[in-house]
Amino acid sequence: MYINKIESQKVFELKNEINFESDAVASKTLVQYKNTGITLFSLDKDESISEHTSPGDALVTILEGDAEISINGEIFSLVCGQSIIMPADVPHALKAITSFKMLLVVIKEEK
Repeated sequence: MYINKIESQKVFELKNEINFESDAVASKTLVQYKNTGITLFSLDKDESISEHTSPGDALVTILEGDAEISINGEIFSLVCGQSIIMPADVPHALKAITSFKMLLVVIKEEK
């Protein structure tokens, strides 16, 4: 199995696969290969991930709560159920407006 951190052939809600940690950012890697990463994150209220770049396109889907995502200096407000793509090599940052959980899928160029 390639996705082996969650039981297969079972209905589940992704948001229940990671917990909030007080005053912290938590993550749970579901898949990590050379060109593909799938990770769950939870950020407690007012926590953030500082500005950085990634060598791959990153798809973020908010699973619970509200987040503010900055991409190349432009600020986007996202709520549960919304998604955004952060392009490769473009600076981005995340901030928890309320405690929030997200699914992050990163796809890198095959080499």
